[in-house]
Amino acid sequence: MKVTDILRVKGNTLFTITPDDLLAEAVKTMADKDIGSLVVMEHGDLVGMLTFREVIVAIVANGGQVGGTLVRKAMDDAPVTCTLETDLDEIRRIMLERHARYMPVMDRRMLMGVIRFYDVATAVVDAQNFENTMLKAYIRDWPAEDEKN
Repeated sequence: MKVTDILRVKGNTLFTITPDDLLAEAVKTMADKDIGSLVVMEHGDLVGMLTFREVIVAIVANGGQVGGTLVRKAMDDAPVTCTLETDLDEIRRIMLERHARYMPVMDRRMLMGVIRFYDVATAVVDAQNFENTMLKAYIRDWPAEDEKN
């Protein structure tokens, strides 16, 4: 299974913000849309990722306030990315290694979507459920030993 398979199922709705937007605007967008991340874009290029983790760190560093902090100051400016053709096992390994809950999907320089660790886990469970169903059907349809003779 590839990243493109996950995006096909989940869709590719994206929410972005610029690095010069206020962190308060980003937090409001995340709350309004019930999302855990925003892709930070500047002049059409991916320049960062803002997740609830970076928001919390920025708020703590600012004495519990969002204040006038810019997204640029809080964002991860070197997010790990993948392509549409990246294999699901590779995605799991990278996300676990980097403790990444969100990963932008790129096609060269074009942002194609964002996959969440939840999306990856769901895909794995769905694949295992399908395999279990197929194995049970195979076993159920297997001829009994006395039928072979």
